[in-house]
Amino acid sequence: QEYVDRMVPLRVGEEHDRDELLRRFVDIQYTRNDMAFARGTFRVRGDTIEIFPVYEELAVRIEMFGDEIEALSTLHPVTGEIISDDQQLYVFPASHYVAGPERLERAVNDIEKELAERLTELEKQGKLLEAQRLRMRTTYDIEMLRQIGSCSGVENYSMHFDGRSPGSPPNTLLDYFPDDFLLVIDESHVTVPQIGAMYEGDASRKRTLVDHGFRLPSALDNRPLKWEEFQERIGQTVYLSATPGAYELSRSDGAVEQIIRPTGLVDPEVVVKPTEGQIDDLVHEIRRRTEKDERVLVTTLTKKMAEDLTDYFVELGIQVRYLHSDVDTLRRVELLRELRAGEYDVLVGINLLREGLDLPEVSLVAILDADKEGFLRSGTSLIQTIGRAARNVSGQVHMYADKITPAMEKAIDETNRRREKQVAFNKANGVDPQPLRKKINDIVAQIAREDVDTEQLLGSGYRQTKEGKGAKAPVPALGGQATGGAKAARGRAKETAVTDRPAAELAEQIEDLTTRMRAAAADLQFEIAARLRDEVSEMKKELRQMREAGLA
Repeated sequence: QEYVDRMVPLRVGEEHDRDELLRRFVDIQYTRNDMAFARGTFRVRGDTIEIFPVYEELAVRIEMFGDEIEALSTLHPVTGEIISDDQQLYVFPASHYVAGPERLERAVNDIEKELAERLTELEKQGKLLEAQRLRMRTTYDIEMLRQIGSCSGVENYSMHFDGRSPGSPPNTLLDYFPDDFLLVIDESHVTVPQIGAMYEGDASRKRTLVDHGFRLPSALDNRPLKWEEFQERIGQTVYLSATPGAYELSRSDGAVEQIIRPTGLVDPEVVVKPTEGQIDDLVHEIRRRTEKDERVLVTTLTKKMAEDLTDYFVELGIQVRYLHSDVDTLRRVELLRELRAGEYDVLVGINLLREGLDLPEVSLVAILDADKEGFLRSGTSLIQTIGRAARNVSGQVHMYADKITPAMEKAIDETNRRREKQVAFNKANGVDPQPLRKKINDIVAQIAREDVDTEQLLGSGYRQTKEGKGAKAPVPALGGQATGGAKAARGRAKETAVTDRPAAELAEQIEDLTTRMRAAAADLQFEIAARLRDEVSEMKKELRQMREAGLA
């Protein structure tokens, strides 16, 4: 209600003092910026005010004659094209952290009272540095609240603005749902533990801030719901998981198994093989799959093992890549698309080849050291990994182990149970399993377009440094399949990323790109600056490795 009450209504013919209107925009968290017109800002040119609401794609122009609103219009924020002429418009606050004068004054008084109590407590404990730090920070925040109605980290004072008592739960979206809403929790074996851990994770971080005088104790009440509070707010719930946890099974009145697939696909056959000679056997199986234009996933236990195995496969002429947590997030998407497109045949990973990975071209999943007990080889992990081969008609899983662990037995028994039901259904109904057909696009095409856009922007304004050097900025190429421009951008990036260039030249390029990065940031071209920053980081890493190897 406070958010709606702070709304600014505008109507043609109404009278508003211009300066007072600007003050109202500032009060509802809009900032004046006459240079860069972006969401949450407004600019003033004579009697014309333009404001860009944070919740809209279009901006609003207010034309005034004296204190009277002469015209209202909606316009495109970039081109300035008038989209429509309006008689009445409403501007809502730029932030949900808004409060009226009375509530604001009450909150400030409560903050001052809590500050005095906390300072006394810290001084009694002899924590003078923490007390000084807290006094400076909180008094600054109070002054900002009084002057402009907000401050950095204002959410940490939410208890005072809401009028809540210490320890009471915060308001969440769940409080606004009707009583009979249905909650669907996907991948519940992962999601449910995360919900339970949210409160303690948040509280642990904030306790440190409170103990060292960075925040008042009331900051602890700006928090997620506790597990018990979450349970009180939910009713009928559907838990979705191939490997439901003990909590979901204990809560449910009954489980509905989705074992039969519309395509007739069955769970993969699981084969257990000895670890002796496992790599030679795996190479043989990989060659069999690649001859049929099929793909292979290999899971290891460590990053080092994944990288070493990849190097070994490369020496044997196998087209292979590795995927683990050190690989950039967008690069992971690119790797998966390249695997499906056939640019390479084998992907080696650790813990990322599990939930949500949908690769119909993969016909073999190889699990190395399957008998090494731990969270990477638990029953849940093994079942999830086995499922990556369930999108292919001829899917198989090879477990390399010297003994059958309880986790392996659980995963194999569950897979065989499902497989038997699927095969029996297909036989009884004359269903011929059909491979899953899925387009190979994902988000990579969009990333490719961004590559081209950035390359063009670099060409238009940031190729020349102040010294006049004309080298192109290498743009990280992330879009493999899209346009020729994207491929060209990737090619140019690779040309500048070779590892055999002299160290002096590399250092010069780092300096050159750093200059261009700062120029882009100064011109508010933050996308370009971010890409250049990433490229500089990679080059610095390369230069450091050269120096460690004695090549520089």
